[in-house]
Formats: sequence, C-alpha cells, structure tokens
Amino acid sequence: MHSHQHEAAGKVLLFSLSATMLYIILLVIFGLRAHSLALISEAGHNFSDFLALSLSWVALYFQSRPATATKTYGYQRAGVLAAFINALTLILVAAYICYEAALRLAHPAQVESRTMMIVAAAGVLLNGAISWMLFRSAHASDVNLRSVLIHQLGDTLSTAAVILGGFLIWLTGAAWIDPLLSLAIAALILWSSWDIIRETLNILLEGTPKGVELDRVIASVTAVEGVRSVHDLHIWCLGSNSRALSCHIGIDDIPPSESEAILRNVRHRLEHFRIVHTTIQFEHADCEVAHGCVMPISSSSSSSSSSSGRAHDHTHSH
Repeated sequence: MHSHQHEAAGKVLLFSLSATMLYIILLVIFGLRAHSLALISEAGHNFSDFLALSLSWVALYFQSRPATATKTYGYQRAGVLAAFINALTLILVAAYICYEAALRLAHPAQVESRTMMIVAAAGVLLNGAISWMLFRSAHASDVNLRSVLIHQLGDTLSTAAVILGGFLIWLTGAAWIDPLLSLAIAALILWSSWDIIRETLNILLEGTPKGVELDRVIASVTAVEGVRSVHDLHIWCLGSNSRALSCHIGIDDIPPSESEAILRNVRHRLEHFRIVHTTIQFEHADCEVAHGCVMPISSSSSSSSSSSGRAHDHTHSH
C-alpha cells in the first residue's frame, strides 16, 4: 500500500472511531429505554467494531514505519495481528449475544418497537457511510482494513435487520422476535469473522499464501531454460500484501555471469504469483537431502560443492 493510501485510510479510521463511539452511546441509552436486546446486541457489536477500528488504526501506523536493524521486515504483520485479534473479539461478542438471547427467550420482555426502528435507521446511515468510505480507501488485499470493512458491512446489514424486527414487533406484538433477531446477528458476526481468522492464522503461522499451489510454482520455475531442479521451497507472507519465497535451484556448472539470465527469468516467472521478495540459491551439485539441503561430504564432491554457484536475490516490495 502506498503512503497516500495509508494516509487516506487513517483519516477514515479516525472519523469512524468518533462516529462509532457516539452511536454506541445512543444504542445503550435507547436500548435500555426500549427494553430491546437487539439494540443492546448492536451496541456490543459496535463496541467490538470500535476496538477493531482502534487496532486497525494503530496497526496502520506501524505498517507505515520503515524496517530497522531489529525488525528487518518492518512491521508488516502488525495489521495481520490486529485483524486476528479483531476476529477473536467478534466471536466472544457473538457468544455473549447468544447467551443473552437465550435468557430473553426464556423470560420475554415488552419491546418499544418504534424506538428500535428509529435508532436502527440512524445506525444504517452511519455504518453504511463508514463502509463506503472504507471501501473507497481500503486496499483489497490488506487483510487489516478488509477485516474492518467486513465488520462495518455486517453492522449495516444487522442494523437493517433490527429495523425489520422492530416493524414485525409493531405489527404482531411478538416479543420473541427481538431475541431471535439477536441470534441472527450473532450468526452473522460468526460468519464474517471465520474467514478472517483462517487467513490471518495462516499468515501468522507462515503457511503457504491463499491461492498459491506449490506444484504450480515448481512447474513454472522448472520450465525456465537452464533449471534442472527446484527443492527446499518455502513460500510465506510477510504481511497481507507481500509474499516471500526461498528455494534451492539446481543448474549446470556455469559461470555466475551466465546464471544471471536464469535468475532473471525465474524472478519474472515468480511475479505471476505476486512473489516479489525472493531468496534463491543456485547449486550444481545434487543435494543428499532435499529438505534442509545437506550437501554430500565426500572427496569426489567436496571440491564441486565448495565451488557451487550461489545467487541470492533480495527484492523488497513497497
């Protein structure tokens, strides 16, 4: 993400923080007055969004900081960690809403449907506006901002559902609609957070990036002229926007000046997988063990292994 995108997203997050806190206060006050669990549930949902917005804003600040001698990759995973924490808090909020809804189903309470609809309508306008601003400023592949956007979209839909619930209560007088609506909101929260948890956990555990197949990467690299084999291959994400790769590539015993063309072609192939940070080691002696690449120690191979061609390519994405 470029610096101007960071700046625009930061302004949107700050505005969203202020607006969300005001709306939480409104939801709590009018939820208590209307005896509406759905509005109280929305207050809890929006409070989790307030935490999510706060974490994302802090993470956005750290993401923009340059790399240091102790943080050589910079703070690219700050946003990933924030998104993971945000998703976990959503699960806790959903569990609490389910608990309260079960109590309300057992002991129904009269709900002021008109207050429900008015407050929820204000929420639809607020969350809809925030969602639109985030959509305009958020980079599609930034999991940090995308997690906040999903929060806000979920809020917009669930608040719209509160309006519908208030209307149905006004028509029928059925008090059970309110806790049932809360359960639907909880289900929506769980659904929206699950994908974020899977993606961020995969990044934090340095798993293969979503959508990348190792077999396809190996096939693409071995298709380069001069490449004999690819092994000890690792692909992971530095952050939500950058992928890294390290591998050993077997080539013929050629001068480094000739292997430069192979390296250039390999890098070009890897760009198709959006892999721009690479560490590639060339070898012309076969590895005894592919994983970890333990070179054979023998009189016949020691001379060749010591002169094995090695090329390291470090390219950073910005």
